[in-house]
Amino acid sequence: MLNIKVLGPGCANCFKVEGLAIAAVEFLNNQKPQLFEGVKVTLQHLSDRNDFAKYHVMYTPGLVINEQLVSAGRLPSALEIIGALEKALSADQTTAQPPASRPA
Repeated sequence: MLNIKVLGPGCANCFKVEGLAIAAVEFLNNQKPQLFEGVKVTLQHLSDRNDFAKYHVMYTPGLVINEQLVSAGRLPSALEIIGALEKALSADQTTAQPPASRPA
């Protein structure tokens, strides 16, 4: 599961972050499709100030990937988002794989 949340009231920069996140997912999926095998991607745009507080975001836009705050109060670069997505997907695959069996 890859859960992406954009935090912001609906300003231009919030929509830029949303567009960057979508572009980053598409780019990474084209470059490393194996990371997306069996992965469901969701994108939410949260505009409630209570949601901002939950992630300790004082300034928007904010970007959260798999419940980890990646950026707040600025526009992250496309490379920064790609790196955060790759890290989240790699961690997800590591936890999804069964442990290697040991020889008896």
